[in-house]
Amino acid sequence: MIDSMRVGPATLGPYQRAVAGAGAALAGQGVLTLILVPWRHHLNVATPALVFVVPVILGVAIGGFGPGVVAAASGFILFDLFFLPPYGVFTVRDAQNWVTLVVYVVVVLVVARIVTNQQAAREEARRREDDANRLFELSQALIGDLSLTQMLDRVVAIVQSAFQPDWTALLLPSGAGEESELLVAARAGRPLDGTDLATLTLGGHTNSLGLTVGHEASRVTLALVASNRPVGMLVLHQVEFERQDRALLATFANQAALAIERAQLQEQALRSRLLEEIDRWRSAMMGAVSHDLRTPLSSVKTAVSSLRQDGAAMTNEDRAELLALIETQSDRLARLVTNLLDMTRIDSGALDLRPAPVPFDELAADAMHAVDGLLATDQVTIISPPGLPLLTIDLVLITQVVANLLENASRFSPPGSAIVVKAKEAVGGLVEISVGDQGPGIDAGQREQVFEMFSQHGGGGRAGLGLAIAKAFVEAHGGTIWVDPNVSAGTRLVFTVPGALTEALPV
Repeated sequence: MIDSMRVGPATLGPYQRAVAGAGAALAGQGVLTLILVPWRHHLNVATPALVFVVPVILGVAIGGFGPGVVAAASGFILFDLFFLPPYGVFTVRDAQNWVTLVVYVVVVLVVARIVTNQQAAREEARRREDDANRLFELSQALIGDLSLTQMLDRVVAIVQSAFQPDWTALLLPSGAGEESELLVAARAGRPLDGTDLATLTLGGHTNSLGLTVGHEASRVTLALVASNRPVGMLVLHQVEFERQDRALLATFANQAALAIERAQLQEQALRSRLLEEIDRWRSAMMGAVSHDLRTPLSSVKTAVSSLRQDGAAMTNEDRAELLALIETQSDRLARLVTNLLDMTRIDSGALDLRPAPVPFDELAADAMHAVDGLLATDQVTIISPPGLPLLTIDLVLITQVVANLLENASRFSPPGSAIVVKAKEAVGGLVEISVGDQGPGIDAGQREQVFEMFSQHGGGGRAGLGLAIAKAFVEAHGGTIWVDPNVSAGTRLVFTVPGALTEALPV
């Protein structure tokens, strides 16, 4: 942020600078007089006149042309009293000395005017540079990627730095209607008290945004207008303007209005995109859930209807088969509901890990129990090397991961085909666990998408809940999950979890 406050005389008011400049010039002339008087008989009459120009320049540099005039007059008196005979009296006998005095005064005044003009030019150049820098900063904010809150803070900070009021406030309408209230959205400078806030919202509605004069003489109120509509109001309290400051503030207001309008449009666009994404997710979830619910519910409905209609004529084997089907499909529905609840926990950030050392065999057994009835026991092969470290995991969550991978494998594998669950030690203290099947595989371009919520692949109409939840649970443990690209047939899903420092006990 550019700071317009300067150290030294520039921080004083005009009157203080003039007094300081006159004092410095008079003091300098007094010192030079004390130094030169003992040598005045050996000096040319023009020498003191040239030396007295130095304090004049000093006074002008500090206080402007006024101290230069004072220094010229005092130099005239000192020059006549101490360096032109007769000494000590305000009398000039020689006409040549009168010429010297007049030339001295003229030269001093000309030098004072030149120095004043140069100083004014430098001050104006510095001011224009500061103004250009501040306008550039506002322009950068206009094209930058700032939020509305950041944009408002930047605007009031730049205005406060440029004009140094007691405080600066930026008000925005609370709504889009004519009766919407004006609320303080950003401020800089002194904190606002209750009286300030009360006078700020006097009138209180967007129809007061056209004010160009505040309710107090030292307060400037300026409407911020973009696209022929008011977007806010800028208030500067206890501020003194020079002539060129008003035009600069108007330029600041135009730039600020454009920046605020742009930030508001960006936020509106973001909200629109979020709403579209929510609608897409809602539609995808409804389609996914309805698809996954339809098959098990249909199976349960068919089995129950058969039991009610033909129960008396059924053999015990048929009845047991239908009851097993009902139990299997009910478990499938329960897993779907569990996945939906897990998805809610993930979205709300309520996932709570409770890691503990767990043997891989216990994890595999719990996962097989979770999919009991969905896969035959002899269809799944579990492989783990001897001495495999314990897993530092939340057993419930990682059991759900393996169960989801097993269910995914069962749905896309040929009936009765082999499914392999394998664990091995990996680098970095991790344990790598994989679930491989003999299904149709996953295209290379879809290996990342299958872990997205509600994704579909392979024409199977799969909802994507299981793998998305597995990915969230694995990453919550600090691991990663991916599709192994080095499998020639079928699909192999791999994930990593932390291993414990203590190795598993030998079986």
